[in-house]
Amino acid sequence: MSSTVQLRIRASLGSPASVRCKAAPCLLCSQPDGSAPGRLSVLITSKRATHMKMQDLAAELGDSATIMQLDVADATAVTSMFATIESRFGGVDLLFNNAGLGISSPFESSDPADWKSMIDANLYGVLNCTQAAIPLMRGRAGAMICSVSSVGGRYGAATWSVYSATKYAVVGFHDALRKKLGEEGIRVSVLEPGAVWTEFGENVSDVLLTRRTQLEAMQPEDVAQALVFAFAQPANVLIQEILMRPVKQIAP
Repeated sequence: MSSTVQLRIRASLGSPASVRCKAAPCLLCSQPDGSAPGRLSVLITSKRATHMKMQDLAAELGDSATIMQLDVADATAVTSMFATIESRFGGVDLLFNNAGLGISSPFESSDPADWKSMIDANLYGVLNCTQAAIPLMRGRAGAMICSVSSVGGRYGAATWSVYSATKYAVVGFHDALRKKLGEEGIRVSVLEPGAVWTEFGENVSDVLLTRRTQLEAMQPEDVAQALVFAFAQPANVLIQEILMRPVKQIAP
């Protein structure tokens, strides 16, 4: 988060990262008891808590960082996690759902096991964490749910049909949820990034590398800045949707 943006956060949770995720591990930023204004504690959640990039991030953040293992597709584990959050932090101000798994294949020859993996990570993870977070967000001015969809959630690509289906679902879910939770002052936002330099993507690593180079792909920090921008607005202001891509990415 940018040091030029002063964020007073009690708790924010992100979904886990793996070697196949779109972006860096997500964060739980908290101010446990209000005794240290301006100090952010970070809870990093991942399906693999020993992931090297997570360890590096925790080391960079120092004493303010804690790593916890979580599979967001496991509803029971998510429920337990949020019970811990409620006990330790009291509530949630920012839920950031950031897990994303994409496996490229012509649909006719695709593997149903891959369909399930993408649906579990991209959709059930969002549903599980969001459902658990909502009760902990009520009464908190400016509380926000923000999830990462994709340009692929607006425009399909030939060999990414199931991935696009999951990301279209995320966009539709957020639009409906916004209409329900807006009455309670809970903001619901979605980010739709295009090409980003991350470890995301299976079966197409060389192709993605070439494409990202040609497009001058965005950095994960660019997406993080979009999140900060949306969350840092006044509590009555909603940045509902941010579709962002490298300027050279004409399609999709």
